[in-house]
Amino acid sequence: MNSRLILALVAAVIAGTIGFIAFSGSQFINDISKDGLGKISPAPIKVIPLQIELVNLSIVEVTDEQATIQIDFQVTDPNYKSIILQMIKYELYESGKRITTEEIGQRPEGMVDVSNYFTILSNSPQIIGDKITIKNTGNTPELWSALANNTAKWTVKGEAYYNLSSMTSGQENITPFEFTR
Repeated sequence: MNSRLILALVAAVIAGTIGFIAFSGSQFINDISKDGLGKISPAPIKVIPLQIELVNLSIVEVTDEQATIQIDFQVTDPNYKSIILQMIKYELYESGKRITTEEIGQRPEGMVDVSNYFTILSNSPQIIGDKITIKNTGNTPELWSALANNTAKWTVKGEAYYNLSSMTSGQENITPFEFTR
């Protein structure tokens, strides 16, 4: 047999294999769950939602002009594969009144890729925090009194936006959360 023909056949097999893997993505190969690693899966792969916990919500400092609040979330990935946490968007309420809306991280928009994200490893909780500064407008004396006396009744509502560690597989996932303290 001609050596050029054998070389062409080998190249065609390699190109076909690479093409199959590149265009099938996670549709055929399940690498999310431990039991599914390397197995062919005709059904769409389900990503197990991230587990979000509020581990700290504390008043750092209160002055007549402003207050500083520290908030920390613990994020756990129950999947076998790591997850890219793009953003945690949340609203902070005190006694039912919205105080502020904040974001940790950033979601990519259009063709622009951002690097302000967090990689959450499988079963390895990560603490992600934020410091919030609230200005005293003088219009909410009840709020400022609750902050100064550390008697505020907090509610945190939000959503975590994340993808698989491979941006080409899976889709964007959202986990909503709500905590009261």
